Amino acid sequence: MAGTTTVPQPETSNSGIVLSEIAAREIKNIIQQQELDAEKVRLRVGVKGGGCSGFSYLLDLTESQKDSDEIFEQHGIKIICDPKSMLYLSGVTIDFKDEIMGRGFVFHNPNATSSCGCGSSFSV
Repeated sequence: MAGTTTVPQPETSNSGIVLSEIAAREIKNIIQQQELDAEKVRLRVGVKGGGCSGFSYLLDLTESQKDSDEIFEQHGIKIICDPKSMLYLSGVTIDFKDEIMGRGFVFHNPNATSSCGCGSSFSV
C-alpha cells in the first residue's frame, strides 16, 4: 500500500515485560561500574506492597534466583521475575529517562489504574 510506513516495535519477551534499549544500556553501565560479573548477574523485576498508591516497583541486580522465577532475556540483559509479581507486571515497559528534572528508571504499566506523581508506585 502506497504511503504506509512501518514503525519499529519494541523487543518483547514471552512474559510480557518490555525492557527498552536505553534501560538495558543503563543496566549494563551499572553492572560495569559496580564491577559485577555480567554472566552471572540478573535483573530482578518485581512489586512489593507499599508506596503512595499501594504497590511499589522493585529493581535489583542479583546473582541468586529461585526455581519458581520466570527467566528471560532482552538486549543482552537476563531478567528474572517471581510469579506473583508477574500478575501485576504483564505488559509493563521499563524505560530509562535522563532529564533536567532527574534521571531514573520509569515503568509504563497498562495494569495500573492509578499511579503516584513520582511514578514509583501504583494501584490496580
